[in-house]
Amino acid sequence: MSGRIGLLICDDHPVVRTGLKGMLAGEPDLKVVGEAADGRQAVELCRTLRPDLVLMDLRMPEMDGVAATESILAENPQTRVLVLTTYDSDADILRAVEAGASGYLLKDASREELFAAIRTAMAGESPLDPAVASRLMRRVRTPPENALSGREIEVLDLVAQGASNREIARRLWISETTVKTHLLHIYEKLGVADRTAAVTAALRRGIIRL
Repeated sequence: MSGRIGLLICDDHPVVRTGLKGMLAGEPDLKVVGEAADGRQAVELCRTLRPDLVLMDLRMPEMDGVAATESILAENPQTRVLVLTTYDSDADILRAVEAGASGYLLKDASREELFAAIRTAMAGESPLDPAVASRLMRRVRTPPENALSGREIEVLDLVAQGASNREIARRLWISETTVKTHLLHIYEKLGVADRTAAVTAALRRGIIRL
């Protein structure tokens, strides 16, 4: 895009989108080409606008940031997605990384850190907020047999939201038997005996956030 990095801002808060657009306007090599209020709109705009990079929030109506990231990259693998969110739980981080996000930044980052992250992502590297990097390092150092998988964290996150096994199965497109198997593995890895204890342990360790 004329040598400038074309950006699509995806966030369900208008004030955030306006603030980001104003902040980015002062950078000569950056250009905001569009705004989306949810993941579904972001996917649609990426088809027509072809941005170089998407600044992606995670939790939004219609379609969340992870699902939007997967859809965008499936259609346009060359697009970079930089997560910009307030959430830093293991569940959020792992889902975003597994979906193919190029980097992960928290919204309390400075404008200089945001600009640097955008340019770093466009250079093919993976900018990570220090807090996020430390969480990923902790995951790497955790013995594989004790680390929850991305799917197990998704199941546990839904349990924390009060979802029944049937609801979890429906939302993740798996069988109830598979949900029960995931729960048994979660209990074993966390050293607990039931759903409540599993959620409590996961919240205490920062694996999930309510």
